[in-house]
Amino acid sequence: MLRRLTSPLLVACLACAAPPGAGYDLVIVNGRIVDGTGNPWFHGDVGVRGDRIVTIAPPGALAEAETTERVDAAGLVVAPGFIDLQSHSWDQLLFADGRVISKVSQGVTSEILGESTTPGPSNEHVDSLFMGDDPGDAEMLAQTQSFRGPHGFGAWLEAMEAHDVSVNVGSYLGATTVRAYAMGQAEGLPTPAHLDMMRGVVRDAMLDGAFGVSSALIYPPGSYAGTEELSEAAKAMAPFHGTYITHIRSEERKLLPAMDEAIRIGREGRVPVVIYHFKASGQVNWPLADPAIAKIDSARAAGQDVKATMYSYPASGNNLSSCIPPWANADGQLLTNLADPTLRVRLRAEMSDTRPQAPVYCQHNPPGAYQVSGFKREEWTQLEGLRLDAIAAALKMDWVDAILELTLREEDRLGKISFSMSEENVAKMISQPWVVIASDAGGYDPDTTTSLVHPRSYGTFPRVLGKYARDEGLFSLEEAVRKMTSATAQILGLRDRGLLKEGMFADIVIFDPATVIDRATFEQPHQLSIGIRDVFVNGVAVWRNGAHTGATPGRALRGPGWVGSDSP
Repeated sequence: MLRRLTSPLLVACLACAAPPGAGYDLVIVNGRIVDGTGNPWFHGDVGVRGDRIVTIAPPGALAEAETTERVDAAGLVVAPGFIDLQSHSWDQLLFADGRVISKVSQGVTSEILGESTTPGPSNEHVDSLFMGDDPGDAEMLAQTQSFRGPHGFGAWLEAMEAHDVSVNVGSYLGATTVRAYAMGQAEGLPTPAHLDMMRGVVRDAMLDGAFGVSSALIYPPGSYAGTEELSEAAKAMAPFHGTYITHIRSEERKLLPAMDEAIRIGREGRVPVVIYHFKASGQVNWPLADPAIAKIDSARAAGQDVKATMYSYPASGNNLSSCIPPWANADGQLLTNLADPTLRVRLRAEMSDTRPQAPVYCQHNPPGAYQVSGFKREEWTQLEGLRLDAIAAALKMDWVDAILELTLREEDRLGKISFSMSEENVAKMISQPWVVIASDAGGYDPDTTTSLVHPRSYGTFPRVLGKYARDEGLFSLEEAVRKMTSATAQILGLRDRGLLKEGMFADIVIFDPATVIDRATFEQPHQLSIGIRDVFVNGVAVWRNGAHTGATPGRALRGPGWVGSDSP
């Protein structure tokens, strides 16, 4: 059961002040400690009392210590629990299976939600963002009724505090929610009154514990937000030490201008910037990887805090409808507009336009680069998991008409995986010291989930450890762990997680560096990674010897602007 945290510094001081000779609740011995700093590993013992690490001792020092549980980590690495900066475990962490097995089995101990949209604060406009036909949408819509009012974001966190979860959970405030709260799903610029309302929403959410504001500028209605609007949101969160984190407006031909926009927003708002899932998408755009890296290096050299996240795969994943021009979704009328023959002609023309100056709507890759999933209509279930070119051929349509027809008749429920990146670029970009690891995925139970999902839901973190650090030697094991722990905690302003250090919360993962690796594939994604033996969250075992314990000790995480339950 999630519990409200008391002052982290007070608890840390109390933990550190505990008598060194007192008994422990957990002792881990004989391990190779990779502490999250990036420093070389060392042999040592770890002592845990309650939810805190209270002792990091020389090897063997705790061999005879009194303890409730002793874990032998001989031949294994002991590291801080991994922090997933871009999670989509929405349903699971609010009302569904809070064990998030596919994440815990990777060593993830904290998940951060909030890309673009959050269910709190809500009003009738925000409700419209969750009015789909899937059962999860109906449940989420029912939940949002409890997230009304100026502190609806805090109410959402409190609702997750009341749900049994195995990981810690926190969130950014979705910029789409901010905009929808003030002006619905309409296109156009906000009025001064709209901007005032948006600033108030941001301020209240920061007081409630948001880590900052998150945008996703390819998905309507969030894509309707202009640079100035987002800069105002950044300015509103700046006094609360938030971060602007963004799925930028283009990852294809206009990658560099889109990065410029994100950097400008951070500069004008005087807040740090993080770019989600850093990539150069589409083969014609692969040469943009080097100038994109140079752009962040240049901003950092000039004194601006700019970082990025990445997952460890050369393929991305989102909705099939992301291939459709955003104007078609104005006022939430996507399906109505797709049914209009006149608008279909306009949409088809725009999506087929291959001129260099034309907006990019999936024409930067061949249709065979897109794997489509999520079919519900009985006559189309045989299309599940096929590439778009094969689907178009089966339907006797070209790929543009297939996207429009499938999105309409499947009511915008289809997803796609886009094989649009080069392995060389992934290796080059993920090696940058300012890149942290994030899955961009939700958590699943492989025993109950059958739909195709991106394998990053199961393998993002072990793949970094096994493929990129151990097998390819792109960076050290210590650097890989830093990218998953302390580097992410620093972005979030979490001072008591992300390191194996006395006084820190006991979020701990124990893994075999010789065997850790992902097993999930694009064809068979529901396969757990191997090599992660034990995972502890707040001192409680949630994963032991490769199996979930059923424990749910997760807690809510709140950002540096949180002032507690008595905030005004």
